[in-house]
Amino acid sequence: MSDLEALLKQIDSNRQVIADRRPLDSASVLHALDVEYTYESNRIEGNTLTLQETALVIDKGITIGGKALREHLEAINHYEAAVFLREWIAQYRPLTQSVVKQLHSLVLRGIDRENAGQYRSVPVLISGSRHIPPEPWRVAKDMEDCFLWWEANKDTQHPVILAAEMHDRIVSVHPFIDGNGRTSRLVMNLILLQRGYTIANIAGDGTTRSAYYHALERCHTEGDKTEFIAFVAQQALAFQQRLIALSKPEAGQ
Repeated sequence: MSDLEALLKQIDSNRQVIADRRPLDSASVLHALDVEYTYESNRIEGNTLTLQETALVIDKGITIGGKALREHLEAINHYEAAVFLREWIAQYRPLTQSVVKQLHSLVLRGIDRENAGQYRSVPVLISGSRHIPPEPWRVAKDMEDCFLWWEANKDTQHPVILAAEMHDRIVSVHPFIDGNGRTSRLVMNLILLQRGYTIANIAGDGTTRSAYYHALERCHTEGDKTEFIAFVAQQALAFQQRLIALSKPEAGQ
C-alpha cells in the first residue's frame, strides 16, 4: 500500500468515527472552527490579525487598532464564505463555475467591488513562482476545461483527491486578479464537506505555508501532483484527529 493509500484509508476510517461521535453537531463548535479556518486561510495570504483578533472582528465587530481596514474585511468576508459553504451543502446544490464566482465575490466583498466574482481581464504574475498563469483570453476556456474534468471525475475519484485536484486546477488558472488562494481552498473544502468529510485546514505558520507553496509549485512547473495531494490528505487527517481528540469519550463512559 502506498503512503497516499494509507492516508486515505485512515481518513475514511476517521470519517466514520467522527460521524458516530457527531462532534460537529454543536453550533458553537462549528462557529469556533470556522473562525479558526478563516484565521489560518487569511494568515497564509499575509493577514496579520491574530486568532483572537479575528474572533473579535467577526463576533463583536471590533476594530483592531493598527490593523488595516482590508484585514478586517478579509476576516468578515472569509467567515461569511465559510458559512456559505455549509448553507450550499445543505441545499444539495452542484459545484459549478457560478459557485466559484459566488465564493470569490464573498472573499473580495467591499475590498474590490469591480473585480469581485469576475474572471480577470488582464495578465498576472505570481510573486515567488515560476508558474505563469494563462493569458486573460484563455481564462474562461481553462475554467471550462477545469469543470469538464470535474464532471468526468467527481463520481470516481476519492474525495480528498478530487478536492486537491480542483484546488490545484483553479489556482493554476489563477482566474481572478486577487483572492485565488482563499477561493481555491474554499472550493477544496466545499468538496470535502459535501462528501461527509471534515475540512483540510491548512495552517498559516511558516513551515506549513512553505510546504504548501512548494507542493503547489511542483504541480504547476513539473506536473507532479503527488506531493500536493499527499499534503492535502495530511492536512485533512490532522484536522480529523483534532476533532476526534475533542470528542473523545470521558474515561469510564
